[in-house]
Amino acid sequence: MRLTAFGILFSLAGVALAAPTPVDREALARELAAAHKLDPAVVLPVLREAEYKQAIIDAITRPAEAKPWKAYRQIFLTEKRISEGRAFLAEHANALAKVELDTGVPASIIVAIIGVETHYGKITGSWRVIDALFTLGAHYPPRQPFFRSELGHLFALAREEQLDPLTLKGSYAGAMGWGQFMPSSYRAYARDGDGDGRRDLFGSLPDIFASVANYFVAHGWTPGQPVVVPARRAEGAADFKPDGLKAEIALEDLAARGYTPVEPPAEPLPATLLSLEGEAGTEHWIGFNNFYVITRYNRSPLYAMAVYQLAGEIAAGKAGSGTAP
Repeated sequence: MRLTAFGILFSLAGVALAAPTPVDREALARELAAAHKLDPAVVLPVLREAEYKQAIIDAITRPAEAKPWKAYRQIFLTEKRISEGRAFLAEHANALAKVELDTGVPASIIVAIIGVETHYGKITGSWRVIDALFTLGAHYPPRQPFFRSELGHLFALAREEQLDPLTLKGSYAGAMGWGQFMPSSYRAYARDGDGDGRRDLFGSLPDIFASVANYFVAHGWTPGQPVVVPARRAEGAADFKPDGLKAEIALEDLAARGYTPVEPPAEPLPATLLSLEGEAGTEHWIGFNNFYVITRYNRSPLYAMAVYQLAGEIAAGKAGSGTAP
């Protein structure tokens, strides 16, 4: 959330930036206020408190998604994260089951998102969100328009949810709460799961569960359909990398290229092909629409694969369940 949030950043590693130049904060306040029908006199005092942080620029140029799959997987598919995910699922089974029933998004997927994003709420970020978005929105040319827009959404969100933008903490990219929602995603997809009239992604687990699930629903999650399956590569098949992650290739077309699912889905579904650098060599996977939906939370296929595999491990520890979502 990250994106939704971090996946859009992973291709920017190694960008070299000049020293920051002074920012006309009055002009920026007017710009942000106009975009969201705010009072510049409310925005400007907060902007005057925002600080440039070089460490944020440093962090955004070396994201984890730049690693190969074999290294990235080791970050999230650990015994500790799996066992804690199973315990978290068991502890909140009733609340998660209700959200799964209402939305069709598996509880194990919701838990895996929270597990990958914040280690089940333990690591939600220590940067002031205002500093992160000001730094990137004013001093990071590769993604400046995006982060500048998110800075405006932060002020709108603060007004809507009665939040103090100077005290909110999050990631170096400005993502917040247990599910790491960017301000625009918070505004668009957060839900009031406990019925108290607020959307609290920092302290209300019912709100957090409902919001993560709603993000998936809004991006096209289809209950009961597969996410991703291992693929066989025929001897002599040429390398093939689709143009994008969207599932829009017929299985027969993939088969004609020499790639077939180890376990074919119950119905012919549009798909895509992933080739990842695993521990034992190149792994081939066939992803479906639900895999693409996970990549809307974070644009990296490594992220989506980590979420899927962690969800499978978490689900396998639930009584009576031995299969991945």
